Amino acid sequence: MEFAKEREELVAHLKVHGLSEKVIRSMLNVPRHLFVPAAYMSSAYVDTPLSIGYGQTISAPHMVAIMCNLLDLQTGHKVLEVGTGSGYNAAVLAELIGSSGTVYSTERIPELVKSSESNLKTAGYHNVKVFLSDGSIGLPEYAPYDRICVTASAPSVPEPLVQQLKAGGKMVIPVGETFQSLYLITKKGDGTVVSKDWGGVVFVPLIGKYGFHFGSKP
Repeated sequence: MEFAKEREELVAHLKVHGLSEKVIRSMLNVPRHLFVPAAYMSSAYVDTPLSIGYGQTISAPHMVAIMCNLLDLQTGHKVLEVGTGSGYNAAVLAELIGSSGTVYSTERIPELVKSSESNLKTAGYHNVKVFLSDGSIGLPEYAPYDRICVTASAPSVPEPLVQQLKAGGKMVIPVGETFQSLYLITKKGDGTVVSKDWGGVVFVPLIGKYGFHFGSKP
């Protein structure tokens, strides 16, 4: 298997983050080198973000693993991902929920929609559907979702995403501009929403109606 040794070494280092065995297996199974530009392929298993063009990045493997671990993904889950990028994070989500689950992923950059679909197909993931859309408003037509994973930092938690989260569901989202924090949002059975700050992170900004720039509040 191509890059097998490099992938194993990377995942061995990720174990310090207290990941579940399921997340560790998924990180081992997903071929990150198929989701990075050819110029960066030799760095595919270095634990760092990499540019994918258009001002966007593929997240560092440890951040993908931590977010997936917080989500506690289960077989058959329906997941909304905001920010497809290269498709790598979607592939890890898809690995965790299995063929009976579905990832609905939004991306605002047409070129990345096309390339991510190609990457996912090449890697063998057929349970990910990619949409060219403003992810800050979610995908209400497929709601509610068991889990929501946001891969760009919002000025605040977008209300449409909270509304589209199923009772008992969980969402991970980075919030902030100059200083960002990763939040785990849990919607209880009675609709009550609980938020927990999991510490500082660095993500590209979420652009959209409920993100930065377009329609965002100062």
